[in-house]
Amino acid sequence: MKGMLAVYRKELADHFGSNRFVILFALIAMVSFITAYMAGMSLRENLEGIAKPRFVFLMLFNTTGALFSLVQFVAFFGPLVGLVLGFDAINRERAHGTLIKLVSQPIYRDAVINGKFLAGVTTVSIMLVSIVLVVSGFGLTLLGMVPGIEEIGRLVLYLVISVFYISFWLGIAILFSILFRSIPTSALASVALWIFLSFFVSLGAEILAGAVAPVDSLQETRREDVIRNARIRERISLCSPMTLYSRASAILIDPMRNTPRAMVLMGPRERISASRFESPLPLSQSVLVIYPHLVALIAVTLICFSVSYVVFMSQEIRT
Repeated sequence: MKGMLAVYRKELADHFGSNRFVILFALIAMVSFITAYMAGMSLRENLEGIAKPRFVFLMLFNTTGALFSLVQFVAFFGPLVGLVLGFDAINRERAHGTLIKLVSQPIYRDAVINGKFLAGVTTVSIMLVSIVLVVSGFGLTLLGMVPGIEEIGRLVLYLVISVFYISFWLGIAILFSILFRSIPTSALASVALWIFLSFFVSLGAEILAGAVAPVDSLQETRREDVIRNARIRERISLCSPMTLYSRASAILIDPMRNTPRAMVLMGPRERISASRFESPLPLSQSVLVIYPHLVALIAVTLICFSVSYVVFMSQEIRT
């Protein structure tokens, strides 16, 4: 425990003292503040002179500014934070010859990777909490609305999901830093996997669903084919962590959403039954809706770190 604490403190000092972290944090903070400011100004203009709806404070996070909302920004570019923090976590120590010196001290080998991962998670958590607090300050100033207890609870859960989401990519970056001795190779592999899982999985889902159950917008298509196409596309898209995170965070930040599915087919009777749920969902019900997505995100994060742990413990450290 003492050895892991020493590695943890050393990695935290390296993260917060590096120019890489300062540049990355400044860039993300600047984009987040601009997005939140534009969203706040748009909300203030649209809500001027009318009764403010419930959960208006949460609209600051899911209202699209010039290009995207804050939730969409974290979903698309949040993984880069984890990748930047971890792509050279182990192979940098190998390249500088400090890894063999580190494990020769009275420090267990597992304390090295545990300390590095926990330091990265702490850095990500501090970064996200700081951004959410500053954006909330924008909301208090621009909207003049104080968040309620349920809104604060939703934001806390959103932070928890975001930390696990970015920690998954941190674990991926650490794994590649263990597998590849070359720092550029590990960085390239991490970015390539991020591009594949975040963008090409959804594209592949569209192509595969169209091949298995084609849907022609110009011709009449059977209802069964439309349902089959949507199910295939949805199941393949769930292989992407970005899809899991985006749907879970959308349910949390927008209480009016009661399903994570992109398309829901309903007949007349189903519409009448669904009319009962047009009011905002309470926080407990939203958590039940996103429970599978939350469990999946936590599971893939722990599995990724476990694989990194096993690979690192089984490798031979040479001078």
